[in-house]
Amino acid sequence: MKFVCTQHDLNVNLALVSRAVSTRPTHPVLANIKIDATTNPDCIQLTGFDLSLGIQTNFLARVEEEGTLTLPAKLLNDIVAKLPSGEITLDDEAGENLVTITSASGRYQVRGMSAEEFPELPSIEQGETNQLSATAFIDGLKGSLIACSQDESKQVLTGVYLKVEPERLEFAATDGHRLGIVEVYPNESDTVPSDQEAPDAASTGSFEVTVPAKALRELEKMLATGQDGDRLGLQLEQGQVVFGCGKHRKLTTRTLEGKYPDYRLLIPKQFQRQVTLDRKQILSALERIAVLADQSNLVKFSIDNTSQSIDLSVESQDRGSGRESLTAQVSGENLDIAFNIKYLMDGLKTLITQEITISLNGPLEPVILTPLGGVKMTYLVMPVQLRS
Repeated sequence: MKFVCTQHDLNVNLALVSRAVSTRPTHPVLANIKIDATTNPDCIQLTGFDLSLGIQTNFLARVEEEGTLTLPAKLLNDIVAKLPSGEITLDDEAGENLVTITSASGRYQVRGMSAEEFPELPSIEQGETNQLSATAFIDGLKGSLIACSQDESKQVLTGVYLKVEPERLEFAATDGHRLGIVEVYPNESDTVPSDQEAPDAASTGSFEVTVPAKALRELEKMLATGQDGDRLGLQLEQGQVVFGCGKHRKLTTRTLEGKYPDYRLLIPKQFQRQVTLDRKQILSALERIAVLADQSNLVKFSIDNTSQSIDLSVESQDRGSGRESLTAQVSGENLDIAFNIKYLMDGLKTLITQEITISLNGPLEPVILTPLGGVKMTYLVMPVQLRS
C-alpha cells in the first residue's frame, strides 16, 4: 500500500474515526484504525469500530498502490496531528505491516497489524433508506440528548427514543428526573429504496428505535461540520442502525433493547400557573447564584403574581446565600418551588428562543418549560422538596 494525501485530510478523518476506537479493547486490533487504499477512483477509507459503535470515512488521495492494513489509532493520530501542513506519504513497502510516514519535515515508522483480524463493519443490505433533513435531526438531538440517563443499569434510558414518521420526527429522552421531547417537521423527510438515489418513492410509514446517546453525540459532531449537505440517510435492521452522512461518512451502532417508557403520561394535561419571561435573563441569573449552591444544587423559585416577578434564591450553610429578582408575566396563585439548578440550566440552554413559558401546578408536580416559537420542544423537570 502506498498513497499520498494532504496532512489536513488525513488528520481530520483520523480524528473522526478515532472516536469509535475503544480505549479498553477486548482484542489488540480494536485499538487500531483500518486503512483501505483503492484506485478507480483514488480513495482512502478509514474505519474505527469498537464492536458497538463504528465510524467510516472516505476521502480522495493519490493512490500509487492499493492495500489494506490497520495502525494504532492513538499513535497515528498523535503523529499526523503534529506534522506540518502539506503532502504526506504512507507506504508499507518495508513489509510486516510496518508503515513509513513521510512529510516535508521528517520520516516516521509505525508498526501495525493485519487487517484480516479487523471485524467487518455491520451493513444493512436489505430494507430501505430513510432520507431525513440533517438540520432537523440536529435540532432534535440538541433538545433530547441532555436528558439521557448515565445509569447503565437502566440501559434503555441511556439512549434517545426516535420515532420516524413520513412528515414528522420525534426525539425523546429521560433520566427519571427530567424529560426532553422535540418534534420536528422537516420538508425533506421521505423514504427511498436503498438502491435508488431519487428521493421520490412512497413512504414506508413510521418506525421507532432507541439509539445509544454515545453514538448520537458522535453523529451530532459529524453533522455539525456541514460538509455532507443536508441529507441524512437512516437504515434500520433488527438490533442495528446505520446513519449515512453524504457519500463519504457512515456511522453504525447497535440499538438499545427494551420497551421505552410511555413518557407522554408524565406530562400534565392542564396547569394552574404559568410564567413567561426572558430566557437569557433567567439563565444568567441562575449562572450567577449557582456559584453559591452546595452539594444539593438546590435553587428556590418564589413566584409572585402581585408583583409580576419571580425571586431565585440559593442558601448554603458553608458558602452563604444569593438572591436574584426577575420581572415576568405570571398567571395563577403565588408558589414556592425548588429545583436542581443544573437540570434547570441544562433545559434553558436547549431552549434557544428569546422568551420561554414555565407551566406549573403544585410544588412537587412536574414542571414544563417550552420555547415561544421556534422548534416544538418540551422540557419537563421534576421539582425538589423544599427543606424546612
